[in-house]
Amino acid sequence: MIESSTNAQIKKIKKIKKNARFRREQGLFAIEGWKMVQEAVRHGLARDIYVSEEALDQWQEKPFSSNMPVQVLSSGLFQELSDTVSPQGVLALVEMPHYTLDEICTGQTASLLILENIQDPGNLGTMMRTAEGAGMSGVLLGKGCVDIYNPKAIRATMGSLFRVPFLYSDELTTDVELLKTRGFTIYAAHLAGEVEYRQETYEGRTGILIGNEANGLSDEISARADRLVKISMEGELESLNAAVCAALLMYEVRRNRRLPIA
Repeated sequence: MIESSTNAQIKKIKKIKKNARFRREQGLFAIEGWKMVQEAVRHGLARDIYVSEEALDQWQEKPFSSNMPVQVLSSGLFQELSDTVSPQGVLALVEMPHYTLDEICTGQTASLLILENIQDPGNLGTMMRTAEGAGMSGVLLGKGCVDIYNPKAIRATMGSLFRVPFLYSDELTTDVELLKTRGFTIYAAHLAGEVEYRQETYEGRTGILIGNEANGLSDEISARADRLVKISMEGELESLNAAVCAALLMYEVRRNRRLPIA
């Protein structure tokens, strides 16, 4: 059983949780909780699993854990590593999934959520989770977006980052133009939009552009959109939360296609 915070494995976990560059260098990120670890195991991405001494019996009862070796941590050490007040007692280091642009935009009715400079990890995680719920084909993120492997973002995805293909773009404007050559119509949520978002039909291949929480979309990326759409608001609000805007548009895409919601 590991009890010391100076253990090399424990230092590695802490650094992976705190440092995005180190995560990228290692190709690993950290997750917590039974459901998240089960998803990682199911997708063949779990590499190292750690269980608190109090949760060891529970781990051994899980059907997905029979062939997975684990390291046992003292309860105090596990609490030190955990990002939650009441940890479930299991965490894992997980290999980062990798997708290409081709993989996230397959099919004649592909629908992509395209994000520029999203900074709040909770917002990003919520958008990933909603993208799964709305049946989006994938998520394309500009390089200015917060790291999806940020612990807060991971928790907010509720496991969707294992099920929704996503890709960080080094040149978002270039990739948006590439999507247009592949038959995508790009809709941007924008305060200058002249058409209410519910008036569009979202036929064929569709991309939904959502911008930064404070500043919205840049002029450069807005100019690449085929349509600027607005979401009407009551009161004196200047804008809605970015994750709310994304949810409204993604579900409008689904509604127009009359896809059944399971």
